[in-house]
Amino acid sequence: MIIQRKIQPQVEDALFKGKIVVIYGPRQVGKTTLAKLILQNRQEIKSAYFNCDEPDICQALTDKTSTELKLFLGDSKLVVLDEAQRVKNIGLTLKLLADNYPKMQIIATGSSSFDLSNQIFEPLTGRKKEFYLYPFSLAELKNYYSEIEFNRILENRMVFGMYPGVIFESDKGKSESLRELAKSYVYKDALEYQGIKNSEVVEKLLQALALQVGNEVSYNEISSLVEVNKITVANYIQILEKAFIVLRLPSFSRNLRDEIKSNRKIYFFDNGIRNALINNLNPVDLRQDAGALWENFMISERVKRNGNFGRAASMYFWRTLRQQEIDLIEDRGGELAGYEFKWKVRPGKVPVAFSRAYPDAKVEMITKENYKTFVGL
Repeated sequence: MIIQRKIQPQVEDALFKGKIVVIYGPRQVGKTTLAKLILQNRQEIKSAYFNCDEPDICQALTDKTSTELKLFLGDSKLVVLDEAQRVKNIGLTLKLLADNYPKMQIIATGSSSFDLSNQIFEPLTGRKKEFYLYPFSLAELKNYYSEIEFNRILENRMVFGMYPGVIFESDKGKSESLRELAKSYVYKDALEYQGIKNSEVVEKLLQALALQVGNEVSYNEISSLVEVNKITVANYIQILEKAFIVLRLPSFSRNLRDEIKSNRKIYFFDNGIRNALINNLNPVDLRQDAGALWENFMISERVKRNGNFGRAASMYFWRTLRQQEIDLIEDRGGELAGYEFKWKVRPGKVPVAFSRAYPDAKVEMITKENYKTFVGL
């Protein structure tokens, strides 16, 4: 079954407008499938697909003149370079193609934003249009289930996540697929492209972060747990974020002296990967961390929703030294909105300090009864 991705119309609309299209996203989320679907939709145009994981293709695109590149690519008008970060100096290669063959549309995909974006940032300034593809969103799955079925799968998705290779498996198959993903793909790019030799440290770090979802993360505390220094912890977390494994929320602070100003919370892009890392794929009703699962799931779905619909929003958490807090703050061009995530609904009030400091900000509690608008359903 092929599920329509929300960004596909946006990607197709960006073609043949004078810019190279770049699609970032982790391995196994469907970048290749998306790229090939786009080629199928443009069958009237001569096109070509190249997998840069193949050594001979990678070599053919590395350190070549524009003439050599044209000989290799032929007279195709639409070209996909899949896993383009494999090509050394890919930014210069793409610049040569953009400068010398402006009628050729290039789509470049990359599994690791740190490597591909670093290589193309300067050479392609003003010449690229970027998109991000994540694991499936709830909004992308909705049309493939009845309303009753869709409501039933919510808890399953909180446990097993949204990776395409996991969605339609049996629960046993989901467990096996997730563990394979976590071991073979999830931080493969982080280890490989950044030359990180100690995979054991990365695994310990990820497990420590997985156990602290929903809580503020202290780099000093983590460094003690994984037995590396604080700077290494910060560097590794940055790499994991750019590999689309984790995402950081900084603290929000503008008006109050006792607002937390320098801490951060760390979430996972996918609940299933998080649960596989701590070897806990038990049903929600048998878990002690249901609240943390719900919070992580809603924040990752919000990131997808904002990205899929082109909504620009900066995301933070808010807390004071007196332990007043709000799980998520969104800043949309100066317009603030706050969200609290509750799996089991309990009476709650907006912190007085927040209401006084930001009287125009609306704060909403997101529960399993009212979450659909929040995630774009």
